[in-house]
Amino acid sequence: MSDAAAVRARTTQQKLATTLARRYRAERRFRVYGFVAVAIGVLFVAFLFWTIVARGYSAFAQTYIALDVNYSEAEIDPAGQRDRAALGGANYGALVKAALRERFPEVTERAQLRKLYDLVSSAAEVALRERVLANPALVGQRERVWLLAKDKVDMLVKGQVDRRLPEAERNIDDQAIGWVDRLRAEQRVEKHFNARFFTGGDSRDPEQAGVGGAVAGSFLTLVIALLLSFPIGVAAAVYLEEFAPRNRLTDLIEVNINNLAAVPSIVFGLLGLAMFIQLIGLPRSAPLVGGLVLTLMTLPTIIITSRAALKAVPPSIREAALGMGASAVQTVTHHVLPLAVPGMLTGAIIGMARALGESAPLLMIGMVAFIVDVPHGFTDSATVLPVQVYLWASSPERAFVERTSGAIMVLLAFLVLMNAAAVFLRNRFERRW
Repeated sequence: MSDAAAVRARTTQQKLATTLARRYRAERRFRVYGFVAVAIGVLFVAFLFWTIVARGYSAFAQTYIALDVNYSEAEIDPAGQRDRAALGGANYGALVKAALRERFPEVTERAQLRKLYDLVSSAAEVALRERVLANPALVGQRERVWLLAKDKVDMLVKGQVDRRLPEAERNIDDQAIGWVDRLRAEQRVEKHFNARFFTGGDSRDPEQAGVGGAVAGSFLTLVIALLLSFPIGVAAAVYLEEFAPRNRLTDLIEVNINNLAAVPSIVFGLLGLAMFIQLIGLPRSAPLVGGLVLTLMTLPTIIITSRAALKAVPPSIREAALGMGASAVQTVTHHVLPLAVPGMLTGAIIGMARALGESAPLLMIGMVAFIVDVPHGFTDSATVLPVQVYLWASSPERAFVERTSGAIMVLLAFLVLMNAAAVFLRNRFERRW
């Protein structure tokens, strides 16, 4: 019997050893699968960011051409009165053309002159006008001025034009390339920091296009959304979590809130189009309407996160306050709500970050319009960063490719900052129970 028992014990041990070995192998395979999945995800994200940065970093620099401009009094102010209206209405484009002809006196044919004038952006006229209006003493003088180059010159200088391609497949021909090379040899071509990209509005000319108008529109839209969604969402969460009776009505409300959080964002755009624009008559393509639409979209998220923050407060806090004679309202406002505010703020920031990246609902209310001016009010026509990215991505010009990637980088920077703020608030003010 003892021998049989020993055999059975050895057999059992062998089975256990085999089972454990198989289990350990399965665990190791599972860990490898998990590591490979994470590595693949990181590689895809890294490739995405690398592609965006590689295409967009050049948008933060812009090519300028130095020309010797003669502020001819006969052209700018024939009357010699230095009147601002006369100075503002002068033909500064003629000064730019004269400076180009002086630099290339061999160019005389009309077709070649048009091609020569196309090396400099139309923004050069505005730059000269602003210089003269700021300092009328320049009239009659001569100075070297760095003027904004055309987008095709900018692409050439940045090395994004393949000179080996036939002329028909390039947007700049060999003669224009020769002129640019001559200016570069004379040290009259430089790349400067593109401040216009951050301060200017949209433009048909890529070299003049900027995200300033879209950033201002996004800011105004988020201000409206935050001012409305945060207090309404917190109030709704406090009522549902602390005061609402548990019955079928509140259960139905909670189910609908959870369902609204999963509704596609374009549905909120259709709702905003029907309610705020067609029914109430609010202006299209305005941050006011965009903020109202984003308020409807972010309210479910803020309510859910706020209720979770309230649930995280230990019941002992409420019991202690009630035991000391505080009313239900005093318990919530003086004890529960201050402890839940950090979690609520985190949820609000995450909701605003999601709203910042939305484009579908705003397309439905007309914020896809071509907006040149930077908005200054809640009822001014505006667009937002995601919509600006969409507009530039659909443009055929090569220079808009870098503008698109640059705008994506700006949008990602704002999203990272907002999520970092949410993490900071959570770590700084969250209390462990």
